[in-house]
Amino acid sequence: MAAYDPADTHEEDRNQAVNEFLHRLNAFDAERQSALEAGVPALGRLAKIAGGDTGQASKVRRFLLGLYNGPRFPFVLTELRGLDKQLFEDCMSVLRLDARATIKEVHQYFTNGSDLFEKWAKLESKR
Repeated sequence: MAAYDPADTHEEDRNQAVNEFLHRLNAFDAERQSALEAGVPALGRLAKIAGGDTGQASKVRRFLLGLYNGPRFPFVLTELRGLDKQLFEDCMSVLRLDARATIKEVHQYFTNGSDLFEKWAKLESKR
């Protein structure tokens, strides 16, 4: 019968901790990749809508501006209730992109994104 060796227990604990860390890291990477794959195209679709002159365009614009600079452009979440299903789903995908991918700020996915978002801010200030 082998003698008890506390070093073996510590080694097992370390191995278990490393395996758990790697599992979580892989899960995070998969979630980030999924957020990118769904969120980037959704952001493009929402940007096209945000340039419009409808009630839904204004809601989408305010949502995107809230992600761009929340303290400057507070967004009332209940406004999402007024969006059609696809726009709502696109907003959720973009929110997930912004929260989970965290590769870029939302305006950085566009060429001259700061200018684009400031243009939307001017449109909203006229409403």
